[in-house]
Amino acid sequence: MDRKDFLVKGTMAAFAVSIFGTTLKAANGSITGDCDTTNDILGPYYRAKSPVRADLTYEGLKGTRLLVSGKVFTDDCKTVLKNAAVEVWHCSNESEYDNRSKEYRHRGQWITGDDGAYSFKTIVPGKYLNGELYRPAHIHFRVTAPGHKELVSQIYFKGDPHITEDPWASDPKAISRILPISPLNTHGDLAVIFDIHLQRTV
Repeated sequence: MDRKDFLVKGTMAAFAVSIFGTTLKAANGSITGDCDTTNDILGPYYRAKSPVRADLTYEGLKGTRLLVSGKVFTDDCKTVLKNAAVEVWHCSNESEYDNRSKEYRHRGQWITGDDGAYSFKTIVPGKYLNGELYRPAHIHFRVTAPGHKELVSQIYFKGDPHITEDPWASDPKAISRILPISPLNTHGDLAVIFDIHLQRTV
């Protein structure tokens, strides 16, 4: 599909490059809170050295396309961070993690530029059983930047019926990471915005 720019407006404006097609409307929902992005569990499926790429989709991939974007800030709420590494990973539409293949499917990382921005084209993850209960759809994040503490976190999606029964998504500190999903274009693709605030080490 054609690349076109689109402007996303939320609590704080974030600019991202759409790699899905013509924009239907702006996607709202940037979460900044009190400038403290809370942590979450790493989980057992982290793989180091995921490829640097913004497009995690591939031919034949099943699932609703999703654009995840935002900016990385320091803890003053306003200064964007250059050279922050934003790693993401999640399960497939069929609820499986790619733990072995050389393709590192549903995994990637991006290094922020002067504007502190990142964006990933992917899909809405599936759900899977954790014991007797389903984990809600979620995307893992690991974010690092010079002079800042490492952040390991996850985002969830508003309206997911499994949030209330999940011990991590239902934790009060996760409330600012349960994000609204908005229509992105006329093709049925979706968008979510997640601004990230890192704490300085000194």
